[in-house]
Amino acid sequence: MLLLAMDTATPAVTVALHDGEAVVASSSQVDARRHGELLLPAVDRVLKEAGLTLDAVTGLVVGVGPGPYTGLRVGLVTAAAFSSALAVPVHGLCTLDGLAYASGIDEPFAVATDARRKEVYWARYDDSRTRVGDAAVDRPADIAERLAGLPVVGAGARLYPDAFPDARDPGHQSAAALAGLAAERLAAGGEGFLDPLPMYLRRPDAQVPKNYKVVTPK
Repeated sequence: MLLLAMDTATPAVTVALHDGEAVVASSSQVDARRHGELLLPAVDRVLKEAGLTLDAVTGLVVGVGPGPYTGLRVGLVTAAAFSSALAVPVHGLCTLDGLAYASGIDEPFAVATDARRKEVYWARYDDSRTRVGDAAVDRPADIAERLAGLPVVGAGARLYPDAFPDARDPGHQSAAALAGLAAERLAAGGEGFLDPLPMYLRRPDAQVPKNYKVVTPK
């Protein structure tokens, strides 16, 4: 097994290789505006570090979000292109699940990432491997009471300390954690994966104008 994992649903552009036992190589850069520019060089970098070529990959793992429209699609489209070229499967995972897995917390907690518009993408967990319910998007103040007393992992927790006073690491997504979670699920029979399709939870920030300005001469 050699899994190539990637996630661009958050400001972190993150890539990792996992051989089924451990992470072979990984790369993470935090830049919310350069997902398309940074992802393929990161793939090249981890392959070079591992001394491998792309055709050695036997499966792909991709974070499906939730996340903003443009950045999220970069990872999904890249994974789909690699899958087609290599004829290997793509395993989708919720981005929040990767952060939860990386936390290693073995008690109830939550994960929150920055959704912009003064909102967070979030989900609750019984432990680092078990999500409770679906991911959602809300204003921090609207869910603060529901998450009171729980540790909250992720950059969203650090952005809104009044709502989430017990912020925990990691702050950013790691493809290494996403790959580790995928390897565990594959070893257990391959259950728990999502279709590699974007999880948006809301409409994109960019909107088509409702009323077009007339620019042609009368």
